[in-house]
Amino acid sequence: MNIASSQPETTNLQEDALRKVGVKDRHLYEDRASGKLDARPGLEACLKALRKGDNLVVWKLDRLGRDLRHLVNLVHELEGKEIGFKVLTGHGARIDTTTAQGKLVFGIFASLAEFERELVRERTKAGLAAARARGRKGGRKWKMAPAKLRLAQAAMKQKKTVVSELCRELNVTRQTLYRHLSPDGKLRPDGERLMNPASLAIFFRKSGL
Repeated sequence: MNIASSQPETTNLQEDALRKVGVKDRHLYEDRASGKLDARPGLEACLKALRKGDNLVVWKLDRLGRDLRHLVNLVHELEGKEIGFKVLTGHGARIDTTTAQGKLVFGIFASLAEFERELVRERTKAGLAAARARGRKGGRKWKMAPAKLRLAQAAMKQKKTVVSELCRELNVTRQTLYRHLSPDGKLRPDGERLMNPASLAIFFRKSGL
């Protein structure tokens, strides 16, 4: 059995509960995190130590996953490796993937996670549609910026420039760089768009896009 993890409060109660169900001290793993985004070295070490036929036991459900989707994905990974998962107390106390009833309970959690994903997709699509209706385009902001592009242009015209070093300095990928510039430093369509968005908008309209 392997166990993880805990929040900043004392872990004595949790450790006692885990020992009561047969967990050996050498198989106890602990994290002292102040938030869901903190590093989880104890959990990571625990997951690496797990082997086929082991059981991951946690005191409460919230000790394992950052959120419902993370939890579901993690348990599915464990199942794929034939590793069981059990919760001792709290809202998920009936989860035990080594039993039929426990698998059923976890299936309900998985369904809720899928429902949450669908809601997020629907809200995203609706938001993008509303933005397009107002003349805005969705998607992530480009990593390349006009100032970076001007530096890249000047550098690419120098034969001694090492592209990998330039990309590292500008914090962009090689693909992003070449999407904006040709190897000799000339602007490509994406570069033109970034440097002169007004003129490119006219081009798109003429093209019927």
